[in-house]
Amino acid sequence: MPRTSTRLTFAVLATGAGVFSMLQSLIAPALPTVQHALHTSQSTATWVMTAYLLSASVFTPILGRVGDLTGKKRTLVAVLVTVLAGCLVAALAPNIGVLIVARIVQGVGGALFPLSFGIIRDEFAAAEVPGSISNLSAVIAAGGGVGIVAAGPIVSALDYRWLFWIPVAIVAATVLIAARYVPESPKRAEGKVSWAGAFLLSGWLVALLLPLSQATRWGWGSPEVLGLFAAAVVLFALWLTAEARSRSPLIDLRVMRLPAVWTTNTAALLFGAGMYAIWSFLPGFVQTPSAAGYGFGASVTASGLLMLPMLVAMFLSGVLSGRLEPRVGAKALLTTGAALGAVACGLLALRHDEQWQIAVVAGLFGLGIGLAFASMANLVVGSVPPEQTGAATGMNANIRTIGGSIGAALTSVLVTGRLQPSGLPYESGYTHAWALLAVLLLAAAGAALLVPARRPGRTVRTPAESTRAPARVR
Repeated sequence: MPRTSTRLTFAVLATGAGVFSMLQSLIAPALPTVQHALHTSQSTATWVMTAYLLSASVFTPILGRVGDLTGKKRTLVAVLVTVLAGCLVAALAPNIGVLIVARIVQGVGGALFPLSFGIIRDEFAAAEVPGSISNLSAVIAAGGGVGIVAAGPIVSALDYRWLFWIPVAIVAATVLIAARYVPESPKRAEGKVSWAGAFLLSGWLVALLLPLSQATRWGWGSPEVLGLFAAAVVLFALWLTAEARSRSPLIDLRVMRLPAVWTTNTAALLFGAGMYAIWSFLPGFVQTPSAAGYGFGASVTASGLLMLPMLVAMFLSGVLSGRLEPRVGAKALLTTGAALGAVACGLLALRHDEQWQIAVVAGLFGLGIGLAFASMANLVVGSVPPEQTGAATGMNANIRTIGGSIGAALTSVLVTGRLQPSGLPYESGYTHAWALLAVLLLAAAGAALLVPARRPGRTVRTPAESTRAPARVR
């Protein structure tokens, strides 16, 4: 089949990744509605988010590696079909159990991120790769913002099931276009899937993320939490040993040790802690009744609109970073993005009495997200061999998710650790949380400064890449 327009390829990749990113946050504001509609408890309803998180964490690096080995387009289409099935089952779910299973299926879509980055690197001209990755990262970041903003209006005007029916229509069209027009990349990694490595990776990720997400309900000192943390340490050690000895490791640890990779992943861990915590707790802060001494008593829709500046800013800065990267370099953009996030959280800790202050902070944080998302992807893609692109970018996304779980858990401890007689958190809990997030994001900026300097716009290319004629945009 002749090569198709890279613009069409990018549109397909952006649509799939954007929908998955939107699914991450779209259901969060509607959890109380889901709980009431399906006649379940709050603790059970939270598994709608937890199941999705665990599934995405497991499948993102594994299927990224599968794509490197067996073909990125083939794997991309299979993942899109799986996401479509998950959305369809969720839209029809008669009870909370089926909905949770559907969310596990949807989590497979986490692999869309590394697969998309890999296809861009394989199919686009070298000069177009950084800008295209920046634009795709902007769409991914904005997708999470769209979910926060759109959830309220969709549920109010239609029904929570439309949070899944709308993605069904979009993903179905994307599957058809991807199967017909996205070319199969000729580059394949050598070897086979290390299923032992995949099993151990899945084990330590679940053992780590599950207690982080459930510790506030189970108790940090509970046998379940302590036992799972211990299991995570043992399984992680076994995974490192298995990967080091494998002839075809799932994640090449030599690549993970590259200076540009481990420093970027450290920044991703810390930045993810701040980003996911803000996404999870800022809407709740503005929805708190003013009788608590803070908050604005905003509805789900109104709180989503207060997040709108974040959505717009993260998309614009993500696109802008593609223009800036050849001039200033991805390292500078990542440092700037993390610093902007730190400033936003610091301002939030000091000033949160007026709605316009929340909007300004949201916009500033959005600028940081857009710059950081794009630069992290470019730093990883530009530092690893083409046959490791899927696995390496999948692990970067995973590490960001792990950081998000840690940040959300720490924020939850500070916010819910001491409650008013009414059951609402004290304002000081939020203030201390915002200050902690500012420190974490400042540390992310420090980690970004450790990324080895590379000439702006330079991309790592193998000899085979150097002899291949650049692709033409048609």
